[in-house]
Amino acid sequence: MGLIKAALGAIGGTLADQWKDYFYCESIPNDTLVVIGKRHGGSQGRSSNTSGENIITNGSKLVVNDGQCMIIVDDGKVAEVCAEPGNYTYDKNSAASVFVNGSTIMEKFAILTEEIGRRFSFGGAPGKDQRIYYFNIKEITGNKYGTASPVPFRVVDRNIGLDVDISIRCFGEYSYRIIDPIKFYGNVCGNVTEEYKREQIDSQLKTELLTALQPAFAKISEMGIRYSALPAHTMEIAEVLNQVLDQKWGQLRGIEVVSFGVSNVNASEEDEKMIKDLQRTKALSSPDMMAANYVASNAEAQKMAASNSAGAMTGFMGMGMANMQGGGNINSVFDMIGRSQQQQNQPANQNQKSEGWTCSKGHTGNKGKFCAECGEPKPAPVGEWQCECGTKNLGKFCSECGKPRPNSDEWTCSSCGHEGNKGKFCAECGKAKN
Repeated sequence: MGLIKAALGAIGGTLADQWKDYFYCESIPNDTLVVIGKRHGGSQGRSSNTSGENIITNGSKLVVNDGQCMIIVDDGKVAEVCAEPGNYTYDKNSAASVFVNGSTIMEKFAILTEEIGRRFSFGGAPGKDQRIYYFNIKEITGNKYGTASPVPFRVVDRNIGLDVDISIRCFGEYSYRIIDPIKFYGNVCGNVTEEYKREQIDSQLKTELLTALQPAFAKISEMGIRYSALPAHTMEIAEVLNQVLDQKWGQLRGIEVVSFGVSNVNASEEDEKMIKDLQRTKALSSPDMMAANYVASNAEAQKMAASNSAGAMTGFMGMGMANMQGGGNINSVFDMIGRSQQQQNQPANQNQKSEGWTCSKGHTGNKGKFCAECGEPKPAPVGEWQCECGTKNLGKFCSECGKPRPNSDEWTCSSCGHEGNKGKFCAECGKAKN
């Protein structure tokens, strides 16, 4: 009975697997990462190819849609990979078909006989296993995350000389996708029988992502990005996370982070108050800000004195005593502001005047109109000209009568005093135009 059953199984299985197959995968939902490819039986069940086992007949059609990657596993080993959308023909001779192989009836009969004999030796089974898997390579969105405990974040503010570690909480969503189906098949899903859901790995991915946030935030803070500005730098965060998670996600599982969204980020009240106090203290170190703060405080004090319950005069007397106590300090602040403004309003060439001028022979430090060593007259300023009214000017118009400068292209040599030069060199001594 066993031999008869094996013979019938070999004959029935061989005949069923002679039909060319048509493998097609519908759109893979967002909650599914991998599905096994199945034969497409046609509408209304018209196809006769309803039996057969894990065998891909030679000449079969394989369809790959957008957002999918197909791999063919032959006896447990990945044999083919295709992520390009289109219709493909399977042309391997490992499962020959009479509809493809053999040109004569005898050749086709020999193919059937050979396959039946091979299967009979395996008790009627085909003796091999071929499967098609379709991977969802679209962006897998909607993965929520949230830091259960505060994550350290380094705050660097060079304006106030701040470099301190604080604790922040971060909430939002992230997305990922499969970039290497072979790694995902070999190290994650394996030889699944039906489908592999994202819920089977999402918990692990979320835990590893939250663990990677600490070193990722450390790199982000080194870029000078403040924790309050994290929602505006999600692309940089995703890039840094991929660098941190590359070994576990990229090299091991063939996954990468596509986007990282931050919906809310905040620090503890103590840390926020500390940073604001330091920034305010630094701002008040400026004389201008200090004086402005004093004026604003004084105005507020006058309002409070006017509404004093003991009478306005009593309030103003108290304010006057306070001004007497702090008057020296605020006066010094206004003095600092005045000196700062004077320095800013000084002409740019005042320091140059104090240093004196140098004659053509190299004698420096001259203050007057003639060199103190050799008596050489002080050269006229570059571009200086004398108007008809006798006024010496440097601009294009006379500062006394308003007449335009004549022959503005001509210049006077600063070395020999020759006037009327028009080229790049003095016509008298050959010195270059300054």
